[in-house]
Amino acid sequence: MIDDDPDFVSGIKSILDMGGFEVDVAYNPKDGMQALQTKQYDLLLLDIMMGRGAEGIMIARKLRKDAKLRELPVLIITGMREQIAFLFPGEPVHPRFVEVDELIEKPVEPKLLLEKVNALIKIAEDKKAGKK
Repeated sequence: MIDDDPDFVSGIKSILDMGGFEVDVAYNPKDGMQALQTKQYDLLLLDIMMGRGAEGIMIARKLRKDAKLRELPVLIITGMREQIAFLFPGEPVHPRFVEVDELIEKPVEPKLLLEKVNALIKIAEDKKAGKK
């Protein structure tokens, strides 16, 4: 998980821990990218608004261009629409805005989070199994 809000990360991590998931956390994009390059993960939970702005978008775009990380499912968890509402005046995020697998808006319902995480991991596993 890459998110710069320690309180939010703590809440999401506890939900995922209770769901039986092992969670690594990076609190900034640089550390997050370094972790993604050095360790293998089943899923990335990613915040959009970090640091100097929408740095999560930069990460998602980098992943899709990286041969090793391209297949990693990405779940965006963001309060972005509230923070930059002028870009999204009540409209769903445009699908070409950034290529991700799912987007959940903050605040996050624990049941929905676990459903999305389980579904994305299963889809990724099925894709891998189909490729072998």
